[in-house]
Amino acid sequence: MNMYVNGQKLTSNLHYQDHLNAVIPVQVYYQNHHKDIGFIEIYSPHFVKINHTFYNRKTHVFLSRPGY
Repeated sequence: MNMYVNGQKLTSNLHYQDHLNAVIPVQVYYQNHHKDIGFIEIYSPHFVKINHTFYNRKTHVFLSRPGY
């Protein structure tokens, strides 16, 4: 697993898998507005499910929030 800093953008499948495996919180943004924060339940190349909601990886930004 890679080390992640607070606020680091998740950009690859490895980032999402690391956060899923290690139960690291992820913050979700849409057009620079906070939408959600929680743990990744599942992910695919197109979507990430956090708090029972699917977010599109192309339209949302996902930031690492270790220690939250």
